[in-house]
Amino acid sequence: MVKRRSLKVAVIGAGVAGLTAARSLLSEGHHVTVFEKSRHVGGTWVYDERVESDPTGLDPARSRVHGSLYHSLRTNLPRPLMGFSDYPFPDGPPSGAFPSHDEVLSFIKGFALDFGLLEWVRFGSEVVSVGPGPRADEWVVEALEAAEKKVVVEAFEAVVVCNGHYSEPMVADVPGIDKWPGKQIHSHNYRVPEPFRDQTVVLIGSSASAYDISREISVVAKEVHLSSRSADEEFSKVEGQSNIWQHSSISCVDEDRMVAFHDGSSIRADVIFYCTGYKYSFPFLKTNGFISVEDNRVGPLYQHVFPPKLSPSISFVGLPQRVIPFLTIDLQSKWVAQVLSSKAMLPPEEEMMASIKALYMQMETTGTPKHHTHRLHPYELDYMNWLAAQVGVPPLDKWKEQMHLALIQGYKSKTNAYRDNYDNEYWNRLGLSEAGL
Repeated sequence: MVKRRSLKVAVIGAGVAGLTAARSLLSEGHHVTVFEKSRHVGGTWVYDERVESDPTGLDPARSRVHGSLYHSLRTNLPRPLMGFSDYPFPDGPPSGAFPSHDEVLSFIKGFALDFGLLEWVRFGSEVVSVGPGPRADEWVVEALEAAEKKVVVEAFEAVVVCNGHYSEPMVADVPGIDKWPGKQIHSHNYRVPEPFRDQTVVLIGSSASAYDISREISVVAKEVHLSSRSADEEFSKVEGQSNIWQHSSISCVDEDRMVAFHDGSSIRADVIFYCTGYKYSFPFLKTNGFISVEDNRVGPLYQHVFPPKLSPSISFVGLPQRVIPFLTIDLQSKWVAQVLSSKAMLPPEEEMMASIKALYMQMETTGTPKHHTHRLHPYELDYMNWLAAQVGVPPLDKWKEQMHLALIQGYKSKTNAYRDNYDNEYWNRLGLSEAGL
């Protein structure tokens, strides 16, 4: 029998991933310090009305704001999929199946309080460097303490990186943009629709944020033109919308504020709005090249968590996208905690690298872009159930799997109010909830 280990572990970030990791680590008997640069828990779920000095988020010298929430944001997943297996999200009104961001933050704060996690969080402590220590499997963490205005250096036996990935904007490469005289903004710096009143807006993107924001600003904007990533998209009016049009990708823009699309159409716009996602960024990591970010691929990582060369002393929680986030984070956290305690074992380094290379090869074969490495759909449920098997817990409830798949189909249908079509009673009628079983 392998002897259980109790390690001194640093967790970077007190958002959902950091708090969940802390809970799992503590339950496995590890000694935990959570570094959080702000004065509160919640990470990306903390609404901040401030915006950055550069609306596109490209200027490295800009004033920085961590949060990316807009004022009206609601989740893309209903309440039954927003909690943990042993800590469900609270019920709401029948029409409120998709909670608001302030409800989610309240849930996170309650989670932290109920599991006594706040005492392990070092607030106002911004990690500026994480690098190998003088001994094997040792990491030195340097953190700027806001109160003392000094850098504190401390050694740990393991580090879990949970700093989130919704703060560093990614913008599209638009031919001619250097000559564009109009306004530009990334969704990271969007809060309310009023600044777009009577404006003609070209919005680039096709994700949930593009869907939500285009509908919201169309109420005040003169026109909204959606630009997809595809050059083959046909120009059309968006069904049920009086002033929203769908276009293909942009072919070029010019100094007269003209925007030309590959579908042959063109318009004169006031604003180019990027709903183009975010970059993974770990400016504090010093790993001698063993971990890198290339075209938004963090790697090499075994199962999106462990870098083979440095495992298990450093790990990442919360990287996968297009998953059921809280449930995935919970399973990843359990896995990390059990591996560190030797309750669960990783394969040999060579086997982990072989698995990673097989994934990369599969992506090349299917033409999947490198920057989609951590987008797990349509394999997200397989991934979650694989994690569950690693930590010895039951697979995902079938009704949760079916609810998740039903939501994806609803979103792909591009109906105008897909959230409102799926209230609590709807799930109960389908039997896709605990109440409906």
